Amino acid sequence: MLAGQPIIILRDNVERTRGFEAQRSNIMAAKAIAAAVRTTLGPRGMDKMLVSSSGDVVITNDGATILHEMSVQHPGGKLVVEVAETQDDEVGDGTTTATVLVGSLMEEAETLLAQEVHPTIIAHGYQLGMEKALEILEELAIAISADDRENLIKLAGTAMTGKSIEAIKDQISGIVVDAVQQVAAETGQGTYTVDEDDIKIKKQVGDSMDDAELIRGVVIDKKRVFEQMPDAVTDAKVALLAQPLEITKTQVKSKIKITTSDQMKAFSEQERESLRKLAELIVASGANVVLCQKGIADAVQFYLAKHGIYALEDVKEEDMKFAAKALCGTIVNKPEELTEATLGHAEAAREIPDADLTIISGCENPKAVTILLRGTSQLLLDELERAVYDAARVIQDAIEDGKFVVGGGSVEIELQLRLRDYAATVGGRAQLAIEAFANAFEVIPRTLAENSGFDTIDKVVALRKAHADGAKYAGLNVYTGEIVDMHEAGVIEPERVKTQAIKSATETAMLLVRVDDMMITQTGK
Repeated sequence: MLAGQPIIILRDNVERTRGFEAQRSNIMAAKAIAAAVRTTLGPRGMDKMLVSSSGDVVITNDGATILHEMSVQHPGGKLVVEVAETQDDEVGDGTTTATVLVGSLMEEAETLLAQEVHPTIIAHGYQLGMEKALEILEELAIAISADDRENLIKLAGTAMTGKSIEAIKDQISGIVVDAVQQVAAETGQGTYTVDEDDIKIKKQVGDSMDDAELIRGVVIDKKRVFEQMPDAVTDAKVALLAQPLEITKTQVKSKIKITTSDQMKAFSEQERESLRKLAELIVASGANVVLCQKGIADAVQFYLAKHGIYALEDVKEEDMKFAAKALCGTIVNKPEELTEATLGHAEAAREIPDADLTIISGCENPKAVTILLRGTSQLLLDELERAVYDAARVIQDAIEDGKFVVGGGSVEIELQLRLRDYAATVGGRAQLAIEAFANAFEVIPRTLAENSGFDTIDKVVALRKAHADGAKYAGLNVYTGEIVDMHEAGVIEPERVKTQAIKSATETAMLLVRVDDMMITQTGK
């Protein structure tokens, strides 16, 4: 007889949370993660100091970096972290916005659940709201061309504003725009594509951040292989070799019996002659710089140095491929294959003293470029690298899509007002969910005001009034507290960044709000 006897389905080490408690757990996790990065939002946001178990220190206000370093354990929280990671992978910026928006959507869902609105209705309302929001966003977008340097610099500046490197924002913005424009490939009339791998960021500790420069070529973490070689070469003609410049072992095992000193001398002479021929082939090709993916024998090094050739050995494969693209050269297997057509060309190649760096620069029309960053500390360089990466991705987004929207909380307030009007046209309880979706957008201008030290209620009310009066580009100037035209102020960002943030945040909120049962297997029990 089974009456009253419990039936055990799950193992003892499985922790189960059901119903409202499961929903509440996910809501609290999303809100907690959003709160962790919320204070970093905007130009006047704060930084976070993260210390790993090994003692490594990271100081940043980059949302994706913060969440990655936090090592979140909660399953619902991990989904929110994935929002930031997806945002970073897809568009390169807007990670904090997306995360904060998820937290706000879950907070609004919590209120609806308390009013006994069914989770599927909330998810449906959020879906309708997202579709309408993307439609409105398309209407608000402003066209930009790939050669609109002024607005592209503004886009890069917006992406880097609030970082600890803001003092050189204008200079870095110009460098990043030049880099992306250089590698942008036209795919049709007025349409472009940019491969982010065609822009390499290199860091050098020392000097000032002001010394950052765009290298129309390649920077390699190697110094010349032989001290007697020249430390600089002008009008560089670069040979790119995949195979070693030394005597290689044969695949077939064989033995040579040497019985006299003359035989030994002849054997050594033959080896030297083979190496000399390798070097002569390089000299004959007209190359004065050699990048070799493998080793270079001492005899070859000596011969190359004698002819004033600058050489690097054991160059990484990825650096070789990048150099071929940057220098418009071709990687060949053997010196015999070198021709004028296979050589890469640049104005100069030089070694940076005490830095183990070689810079090959001044390529006429490079298909890949390098941004060389300098700074007084590794921490500063790491944050500068993150800022440059964000800016480069933002420029890429704008050039590929040809559209941008204004910032400063302007888009969010306009979306909120228009979505509320749209909600009134939808019947049933889905209307409540769409209104909640609209309300969630208010978190962005409210957080911008809060992080800037202004009264959040006053600023949000002022923004609403400005937009109701028809000023669709009105946003918050975080430095003065005034409500100004963000387009005229130059606070702009790619439409793709906002679109991706809204999509990722909404889809994650819809996923989490429908969860009513969590089964977590505990290890070690």
